[in-house]
Amino acid sequence: MLNLLLPDPAAMVKTEKTKTLLIADPHIGWELELQNKGIHVPSQTPKILNKLVTLLSKYKPDRLVILGDVKYTVVSSELGEWQDIPDFFQKLKAHIDDIAIVRGNHDANLEPLLPENVKLLPATGTNIGDVGIFHGHKWPSPALLGCKTLVMGHLHPVVVFHDPTGCKMTQQVWMHTTLDAEVLAKILLQKHGTKIEGSVKETLQKHFHAALKATELYVMPSFNDFLGGRPVNEIHPHASNQTLIGPLLRSDAANVDESELYLLDGTYLGTLSQLKNL
Repeated sequence: MLNLLLPDPAAMVKTEKTKTLLIADPHIGWELELQNKGIHVPSQTPKILNKLVTLLSKYKPDRLVILGDVKYTVVSSELGEWQDIPDFFQKLKAHIDDIAIVRGNHDANLEPLLPENVKLLPATGTNIGDVGIFHGHKWPSPALLGCKTLVMGHLHPVVVFHDPTGCKMTQQVWMHTTLDAEVLAKILLQKHGTKIEGSVKETLQKHFHAALKATELYVMPSFNDFLGGRPVNEIHPHASNQTLIGPLLRSDAANVDESELYLLDGTYLGTLSQLKNL
């Protein structure tokens, strides 16, 4: 079972035996990029850590999973990240012992920055009970289709509102949409070079030991609220979803235009197509 931990950009997955806290896209070290451009912003790492520790203290999960993009640099690591990221996880380990990271597109060469007992999971994801989790810059594993609910990060969804004077307000949002499991299964089987034998359902079961259950997708907001995000409602109403990032969101398997958008406090804003047309 998936529960959104409103008003925080976090979620809890509960099974019969465990509680797993999910966050996505902390992008530790983003302010270093600003400093390189002459904009001096104090490290935001303590703020991220304090917010996360507060959640751990409040909800007492058994496990923490970060859905990718722990660090900001894509390939290399900035000098500040060599200090901030190890320090972040060492302090975090005092509050929760079981930590795992689903590798994101910013997490190349992350291993040297992590304590030995922090687990790295593949970008294609894993399942926690009936919830499949992945970062979003790559296709999920076909095995995740055996989960009713999929959860990803990567997009950093926000909505933008303009007032008559031209002022702009940006707010982080959760996105929730439906999936066409059979369409997604066909795409994933093709990506894996698996020939469909009989039905899609039978082929998925034979090769990946998964049922065809995926019906919904949640896109998490970034845990780093200083970072900003991608204004999903500024896409032209008649444009395709190719401007969204992540192959699943650009595919016909996700009903992106009818995504339900919620502010972090749970306020329902409407569907993406409605907000595009404002």
